Amino acid sequence: MGTVADESCGAEFHEFFERHYAELARLAYLLTGDTDGADDLAADALVAVWHHWDRVRAADHPAAYVRGVVANMARSRIRSAVRERRRIALFWSQSSERTDGPDIPVVIDVREALRRLPFRKRACVVLRHAFDLSERDTALALGISVGTVKSQTSKATAELQRLLGTSTTTELVGGRPRWTI
Repeated sequence: MGTVADESCGAEFHEFFERHYAELARLAYLLTGDTDGADDLAADALVAVWHHWDRVRAADHPAAYVRGVVANMARSRIRSAVRERRRIALFWSQSSERTDGPDIPVVIDVREALRRLPFRKRACVVLRHAFDLSERDTALALGISVGTVKSQTSKATAELQRLLGTSTTTELVGGRPRWTI
């Protein structure tokens, strides 16, 4: 039988979960580009947070802390996927004939452009523009300085302009609307 404090803590976490799960799943999707894995990633992050809920709820910005957990887990999953792709590519390149043909996409959409950005740039631009976080909140979520957020967001925006064109990028980040990707 649980104590009143345990029940209160559980209810508080449940409320936090209900309030932030969809946002965390969306963040995971924008960082990884994997629809199915995004829900799992958000759930895994919340399970990890539950194990340390006393510390997390005492933090100045619990939601920012959990966004950082999602970002770190996404980074780990991306790195694992890249390593796996390299192993598969190495295996197949040794066992089959290679054909080099141009791989030119007809249309580059926003999600594809985001996937092309390095993780930190992608995380900064997604948190700043898709989630409309301040530079300070983005820095808190990613565990980096505000100056790094500014430079990475600027570089990411320039890269998106190169990939998508100036008018599309201005439409997405110029007026700082919340993206609904």
